[in-house]
Amino acid sequence: MAPQTRTWFITGSSRGLGRSLTVAALEAGDQVAATARKPEQLADLVEKFGDKVLPLALDVTDAQAAAAALGAARDHFGRVDVIVNNAGYANVAPVETAPEDDFRRQFETNFWGVYNVSKAALPLLKAQGGGIVVQFSSIGGRVGGSAGLGSYQAAKFAIDGLTRVLATETAPFGIRYLVVEPSGFATDWAGASMDVQDIPPEYQATVGAFNDQVRDSRTAGDPDRAAAILVRVVKRDHLPTHLPLGANAARTALDHSRRRTAVAEAWQAVSVSADFGARYPVALPADIA
Repeated sequence: MAPQTRTWFITGSSRGLGRSLTVAALEAGDQVAATARKPEQLADLVEKFGDKVLPLALDVTDAQAAAAALGAARDHFGRVDVIVNNAGYANVAPVETAPEDDFRRQFETNFWGVYNVSKAALPLLKAQGGGIVVQFSSIGGRVGGSAGLGSYQAAKFAIDGLTRVLATETAPFGIRYLVVEPSGFATDWAGASMDVQDIPPEYQATVGAFNDQVRDSRTAGDPDRAAAILVRVVKRDHLPTHLPLGANAARTALDHSRRRTAVAEAWQAVSVSADFGARYPVALPADIA
């Protein structure tokens, strides 16, 4: 049975959805090990919530630091029930012209940071008999195709793949997983956190158009509402494997699933014909858009 008061470990707690989730968990009566590159940015939360919040310095790209921070959280609170991999950022550039070092740095945080924290958490969660790992992806991590976000969306797809494997491998240990897929929220994800590299003229219609779109100030997603939803969701006995958040995320997820199902059905006979003993050759589907 899950404890009445949960202990959270949240990466990227200083701003955005991580900050909102930290506050929502604390206001729900839980306790939080809140991590940030600059933990002094969490001083106001310590002042308000006292010893219910433990600020910790963490650069998620440092595997040893991730293990040390998780150990500190466990030692301070006695256990860690919900681990949230939220830290991440995106820069905009076409894949062709994006500086390779920037592409790799994004991937180091957005994928390897999640890997580092998730892997370090497993011995702790196994020893205590279970827990929940919440992985922040994005709706782009399900559908892809956002021009200019090559590194970011590649990392989000990789997080999904990693989490599916983890869920299978660690199910006997009582470890559960939730992949969160937000659409646009009113955070600084597309503001101070995002650098825009040079966009060549030939990419203005794709990457340039996307960059203009994400800078639209009329973002619908309320990070505080999203955080409150997640605090409620993790109390359930049965978690969804994936949770789109935001109207655009919900609509896009459903549209994408319907399109993929339609393609799989249209090509099913061709797919089956690749096996020994299957009828071969078979007609290809009509070549229409």
